[in-house]
Amino acid sequence: MSHLDFPEPPTDATVAHARAQLVVLSTDGKALEQQIQDAKDALARIVEERQSAIREMERELAALEEKVALAKAYVSPMKRLPHELLRHIFLFNFEDCAWSAWVLSAVSSLWRRLVLSMPKLWSKIRLVTTQASSAETIRLWLERSGRSVPLDIELVLRSPSAHSSIDGISRRRYLSLPHAAADTWIANGGGWTTPPPLLHTPPGAPGGTAVHLQIGAGHPTVHVVPVQAVVAGDAVGPAPPSPPHTHDWEMPPLLATPERSGGPSQQRLRKNMHWGHIAFYYLVEQMHRWERFVFKFDKQFSSISALKAIEGDAPLLREFEISCTDPAFYGEWKWLPSAPVNAHFDIGRLQTLSLQHVPFKWSSPMLRNLRNLQLRSLPTVHIALDRILHIVTANPRLESLSLHFASPNPPVLPLNPCTLSELKTLNLGGHYLLSSLVESLMLPALETLILDIEARDPIEDTVSSLLTRSGNPPLHRLSLSYGSTTAPHGGFYWGSGAGVASWHFLADLDHLHVLQVGSAPLEPLISALSAPDDDNGQDRWVCPNLGTLAMRGCHAHGDGVAKLVQMVEARNPDTATVGAGGGGAVINGVAPTRLRHLELYDCTALGPDVTKWLKTRIDEVVCTEPSFEGYVGRLVLFH
Repeated sequence: MSHLDFPEPPTDATVAHARAQLVVLSTDGKALEQQIQDAKDALARIVEERQSAIREMERELAALEEKVALAKAYVSPMKRLPHELLRHIFLFNFEDCAWSAWVLSAVSSLWRRLVLSMPKLWSKIRLVTTQASSAETIRLWLERSGRSVPLDIELVLRSPSAHSSIDGISRRRYLSLPHAAADTWIANGGGWTTPPPLLHTPPGAPGGTAVHLQIGAGHPTVHVVPVQAVVAGDAVGPAPPSPPHTHDWEMPPLLATPERSGGPSQQRLRKNMHWGHIAFYYLVEQMHRWERFVFKFDKQFSSISALKAIEGDAPLLREFEISCTDPAFYGEWKWLPSAPVNAHFDIGRLQTLSLQHVPFKWSSPMLRNLRNLQLRSLPTVHIALDRILHIVTANPRLESLSLHFASPNPPVLPLNPCTLSELKTLNLGGHYLLSSLVESLMLPALETLILDIEARDPIEDTVSSLLTRSGNPPLHRLSLSYGSTTAPHGGFYWGSGAGVASWHFLADLDHLHVLQVGSAPLEPLISALSAPDDDNGQDRWVCPNLGTLAMRGCHAHGDGVAKLVQMVEARNPDTATVGAGGGGAVINGVAPTRLRHLELYDCTALGPDVTKWLKTRIDEVVCTEPSFEGYVGRLVLFH
């Protein structure tokens, strides 16, 4: 550090000299500051010039890279593919993914032109939406499908209250899967399944899972379900551009109105009131092209009267479904399922019909000559049992029949015998009077029998009589009251339950692969399936081909868990003793196959030791312990 050499103490002369030097030093300092600022300004000009040059070179580089990309695309083998071959590739992709047109049309302008010129790629409409979404999405899809291509349409309308928040996910970004049996079609897309589905395939496994899409800023959701391809048709003219990609849901969003954070506006309320009328105006205009039409909704909505517009000829229609999760109260509807008996509509190709919680008439021409029929009546509809039988007899070539009537009336006319020679699946649920309907049926080709009828009398006589009348068909699946505990109207007049007094009728079911039972005592059923001995009075194995056993609400008393272990030990002995895949002991020339799947829902508390042991003997064990035992719905899943 520099110092000034001044004597101490200061004198007048030295102070004057110091003041003179201070003026000189200040002047020199200001000069240096100016030089520094000049140098900084020069440096800034140099940096700016260099940065400007760099930015210019970057722009030139980007332009060159774009030209390189275009050149590479031009010399790419894909670019040299003939357009016809590209169309075939698009069609193969369409068979695996119904919404592939949205993705393919966003790849390049060439692909977009090709996709827009192929109406077949737009012939399958898959939408899960709300009334807040724009119905113009349907118009856009229909316009791109041309004028003559058969349409495969599946719409699911969700009410805002149906969304729930799970694990902190936004209500509008997650479609909750309902737990009630009456709402299972939302999850699996195949209509109500009264018994809950077996858990052979865990949720999210490939082959049948839906792809979630996002619509608009309000995050309503869309499902797109892969299905088979349909017949091609003519081309379509210019269409509005496809919206950009949304990476969250792997699919470009469709048209929708953004949702505000505040309360709904009057405009939105008015639009919600008319969503159904707008959507079905576009849909019914193309009714002559319907090949498959499915519309599902979870509850009554403001424009539900738009369904009355479904009336007229549908010469290509093969499958028709209108399903509602919750029953509501409707008046008389003048629409296709309620057409008068003498009405003439061109629906001769209709093979599959599903009407659930919507009005229909038992005498409608639509309920004739079907191959698959599923009806779930409204609780306020009281159809006489003989008229329900008339519906069945009007379809002699049925392969699958599912009927659920909560409050039918006793028959007015005598119930005549009815033979359905091709019926393979019978599903009956609801009022106990439907057991009288079973007594009028002969089903020689029956493979699956599902009975969720209200328990009033023991059901085993009804099952045995049906099988005897039908010539003992090879029944593969039997379900007794397996879904009644969660059904919305189960037990309306009488308590739901299997209502089985004796399981001896199982001795005649040698071909049975799947047995599902609900609300029956555990011990008698387990004893019947155990090894033959003096206790169960059997001299041979019951259901020797049984591979899946599912029980729901079958409470155990006393030694129920011990009998379950004994039954599994007898049917699935230790593989170290009998070898891999070996079954139980041979008795009277018959040895049972091994159990592959065991389900116990709210039956009894097994304990971790028993559950661990079951895991060593059975490939898959699903167990929920009853809440009254002090457990809170704990799910234990083993593979």
